[in-house]
Amino acid sequence: MREYLLCMAVAAAVTYLVTPVARRFALWWGAMAQVRDRDVHNEATPRLGGLAMFAGLLAAILVAQQLPRMGSVFVTSKEPIALLSGCAILVALGMIDDKWGLDAPTKFAGQALAGAVMALQGISIVWLPIGGTLVLDPVTSVLLTVLVVVVAVNAINFVDGLDGLAAGIVGIGALAFFAYSYLLSVENGFTRATLATLICACLAGMCAGFLPHNLYPARLFMGDTGSMLIGMLLAASVISLSSGIDPSAMAGTAALLPALLPILLPLAVMAIPLIDLVLAVIRRTRARRSPFAPDKQHLHHRLLQLGHSQRRAVLLMYGWTGVIAFTAVSLAFVPASVSAVCFATGVVALLLAVTWPRLRQHHSV
Repeated sequence: MREYLLCMAVAAAVTYLVTPVARRFALWWGAMAQVRDRDVHNEATPRLGGLAMFAGLLAAILVAQQLPRMGSVFVTSKEPIALLSGCAILVALGMIDDKWGLDAPTKFAGQALAGAVMALQGISIVWLPIGGTLVLDPVTSVLLTVLVVVVAVNAINFVDGLDGLAAGIVGIGALAFFAYSYLLSVENGFTRATLATLICACLAGMCAGFLPHNLYPARLFMGDTGSMLIGMLLAASVISLSSGIDPSAMAGTAALLPALLPILLPLAVMAIPLIDLVLAVIRRTRARRSPFAPDKQHLHHRLLQLGHSQRRAVLLMYGWTGVIAFTAVSLAFVPASVSAVCFATGVVALLLAVTWPRLRQHHSV
């Protein structure tokens, strides 16, 4: 645990310290987010915060490589190289998009390339809990891995609409998945030094280090450089964990669908971004528009329309992410009745918080 916490702290510290450098570079290079109709910021703001996050990731990986226990991950597997290769492609793609802008097909192709590069080097989905355990052939494994990467990257990109929103949601999700991955190893006697847990620790640290610069009013946006990077890391942690687990060894982990839990939990961790993504695709398709056509109907936009401030809308989105993600984690380690009570309590509290502006307005009338 101490080695994971050290890597998390290194990722946070380096990201925090490098972010002002990334901001100055974005200003010099002209990578600016101009004000558009669908945006909520009122002045041009520099992008490229993802460069600082990538620096935090690289620093944490270098430190992990030198640690006694975590070093084994780098000796016995090529997965770290696979991870960094995919991330580097998306960071380069994001920099180009943050500077000049890319059309949706080009970005989609770059995301698919990054997912394929990562899959072909070892981080891929190798089984599914269908009819017991269905082992995938190499082609299906790569295609499914690419699909997961593309969905995760775009889900985070879609939700990145308010200051501090994407970094906070992903940071909370990473902490939840970190807790699950680590406790799973402890409960079942698996090796505690895993790439999946390390990725989550680094990702949580990167988001924590970036948030002080990105909370409202943000001095720097992560841009597509950052949103695609953290989406890739979240997908990679999920894929690495699920592919490294023998589902038959999970029997004692949870009473509810133990073999399915490694697959279902990531959906809970990314529930809010995925819900936003699905609603956006349905909404735009029904309007006969491209699924990638921007609008102002995302979940965070709807909270603003209800009368919430930017900060309060972000905190509400954090709350929903935390309730869903940590409830799913708790299902693996505590009785389902306890998890249900905690979940219901959290949902009621959040529903009251969401509707509070309308209730207050009605009461004042």
